[in-house]
Amino acid sequence: MLLLFIYITPLIMSTKPYLKMFYDLETTGLSYKKHCIHNMSGFICSDDRIVEVFDFYFQPHPKALIDPIALQKGNVSEELIRSYRPQNEVFYEFRKMLNRYTDRFDKETKIILVGFNNRKFDDFFLQTLFSLNADDAGFISYFYPETLDVMVLAGEYLQRRRRGMKNFKLKTVAKELGLLVEEEKLHKSAYDTELTYQMYNIVTRRQIEI
Repeated sequence: MLLLFIYITPLIMSTKPYLKMFYDLETTGLSYKKHCIHNMSGFICSDDRIVEVFDFYFQPHPKALIDPIALQKGNVSEELIRSYRPQNEVFYEFRKMLNRYTDRFDKETKIILVGFNNRKFDDFFLQTLFSLNADDAGFISYFYPETLDVMVLAGEYLQRRRRGMKNFKLKTVAKELGLLVEEEKLHKSAYDTELTYQMYNIVTRRQIEI
């Protein structure tokens, strides 16, 4: 008679918080290799509770190209962004903020990044920011590689409505989900992050769609 023994390993739940960082960037252009971040906003969530809001402004690094069209979308001037504090100083403050919530050498305290179209855009710029500040390993030591893209999550949620949508930009998706969009605030990283957070809650069914 064949006896089958099944060993069940007890599930040990970590007491460490579950961390997410919702964020959005404004950049001097579309190429993370040629352009750079000038504004990054968002908030840190610990166990789905917002614990810190941030809004960082970076002076472009000397070799970064500046596309006037990109600045026009964000309604900022080259003169303004060049008046911001040096990138390395602001990066130090950003990293200091991360250190308040996570230990970069402890894999159980890594942060999950959440954005809109971040997997094709923002994540690359953020990773480059670490490299520009001589911290090549920083991105993968602070953040899980499996970032959450609300654009992708919304694609599944809205699959039966997609054919009736003219595009899948943040504004269009937000309106399709019933959110009130203040168009004059679009392309400001703080506002775009707020919309992304609301959309995330709807498409993950944490919030009921209106």
